[in-house]
Amino acid sequence: MRWTVLGCYSPYPAPGGATLGYLLEADQKRILIDCGSGVLAQLAKMMPIHEVDAVFLSHLHHDHISDFFVLQYALLVANNQQKRKRPLPVWAPAEPAHWYAKLSYRNLIDKRPIGTEPVSIGKLTFSFHRTDHAIPCYAIRISDGEKTILYGADAGPKTDWSVMGKKPDLFVCEATYLHQELPAHPIGHLSAKQAAEAGVALQAKRLLLTHLYPERDPEPLGEEAQAVFPGPCQVSRIGMQIDV
Repeated sequence: MRWTVLGCYSPYPAPGGATLGYLLEADQKRILIDCGSGVLAQLAKMMPIHEVDAVFLSHLHHDHISDFFVLQYALLVANNQQKRKRPLPVWAPAEPAHWYAKLSYRNLIDKRPIGTEPVSIGKLTFSFHRTDHAIPCYAIRISDGEKTILYGADAGPKTDWSVMGKKPDLFVCEATYLHQELPAHPIGHLSAKQAAEAGVALQAKRLLLTHLYPERDPEPLGEEAQAVFPGPCQVSRIGMQIDV
């Protein structure tokens, strides 16, 4: 499996960057995980946008979905040009309901709610676990039968990582804050130290920090996490590729 960072910033893009989005390439499939602002411009460097095989949206906050509505236009043009004839399968939480409703677009989207049941695409299995966040948000565990990626999505300190399985080969976890900058009552987000602690609890083999504030130097985040996490630890950057 290959994991490519298309976007890693929040709540808005850094110059030339993008908010949250990733391309998963495995089993001859190309699957978009989240689709934030600027993600499609990065995806277009790698492939025709309309050729994406499926989309998973971890939750329906703007920094994770804003380019999805532009993706709808790309599908429309591809359909009109007979470059794509099948609807795009899209999995997302059904709440908030008014945003879930907006994911539909003509007959171009095959929309499916994320729930407790896993989803299979070829040899890949996707399973979903609620995180601690302001709206329904799901971590996504992806397995090809041999290797595993755990995408933590947006996750606060009350997230129960213990239900998500042990020893992911790659754990992608948000690091919104340096630990000394944590709000008194943090809701829905983690520090780099807390991300590393979650990685330790999961016995993750590799940690990738994401959900970066665009005006912060990312190096201290990596240093804070690496002081806790014993394995390889990196901070996301646009275009980074990790083979699992």
